[in-house]
Amino acid sequence: MHSKEQISHDEYQKTADWLMSQTKHRPQVAIICGSGLGMLADTIKCQDSFAYSDIPGFPQSTVQGHAGRLVFGELKGKSCVCMQGRFHMYEGHSLLKTTFPVRVFKLMGVETLIVTNAAGALADGLQPGDIMIIKDHINFPGLAGLNPLCGPNDEKFGPRFPAMSGCYDKGLRCMAMEITKQMGVASLVQEGMSTAPEVVVATHCGLRVFGLSLITNKAVKSYDVSDRVNHEGVLDVGRLHSQTVQQLVTELISRMEINNNENTNNAS
Repeated sequence: MHSKEQISHDEYQKTADWLMSQTKHRPQVAIICGSGLGMLADTIKCQDSFAYSDIPGFPQSTVQGHAGRLVFGELKGKSCVCMQGRFHMYEGHSLLKTTFPVRVFKLMGVETLIVTNAAGALADGLQPGDIMIIKDHINFPGLAGLNPLCGPNDEKFGPRFPAMSGCYDKGLRCMAMEITKQMGVASLVQEGMSTAPEVVVATHCGLRVFGLSLITNKAVKSYDVSDRVNHEGVLDVGRLHSQTVQQLVTELISRMEINNNENTNNAS
C-alpha cells in the first residue's frame, strides 16, 4: 500500500533554516554513517552537534549502534555535516522520512554526499572487514513501488524522472581506489552494488555521491550451515575496521575539490 504522506518544500526549508540559525557552519560535504561507523563524526573539529530529537521535523533513529546526532564542523579544511546514525524503513519510518535529511542538506548548500553502511556479503569473494566501493545499486524496494520519489514531484529539487545511471561519482571512486593503494589496503577493496534510498533522493536534487559498504558478515546462503548473523557481530566488525574506513573517507574529503561559492541556500 502506498503512503499518502507528503513533505512540503517549506517543511524542508524550515528545518534547514533552524539548523542555519543554530550553527555558523555551512557544510559542503554531508556524511551519513551506518552501523558501527559513527566514529567518523568524532574526528570533526570545531563541532556543533544536535540530537535528532531536538531538530524540528527530523526523524529519530532507534537502532543500537547509531548515536542519533547531527554533527557540524571542519574536516581537513572542508566544512562538513555528519549524520551519526541513519534512518531505516524497518524502524517504521516512511521513505520520505528516511531520506528527509538529504534535501535539508541540499538546502544548506551541501554539494557532495558520502554514504557509508554495514552490509552482509552475498558474493563469495567478499570477506568480513572488506570495503566495497559502491558503483551502482539495484533498487529492490523500488520494484515494489517503494521509491522515495513517489508522489507529486517537487521541481525545486529536481526533475520528475532523474537518470540514475552513473549516480555514484566516477571521479570520487577512482580517487578512493588510489587512496586505498597508498594506504596499503587495496587488497581489501572491491567495487560492487548496494541499495540506498538516500542516494536516489541525492541524485534527484543534483548532489555528487560517493558510497561505501563495510562488509561485516557473509550472508547465510545454505540451510546446512550453522552460522548465524547478529547485530552485535556487525557492530564488532565495524569497530575493528572503523579506523580504515575513517582514514579513507577523511583522505577522500581532503583531496576533494569543492566549489567555494557562498551558496548557502541553493534550492529555495
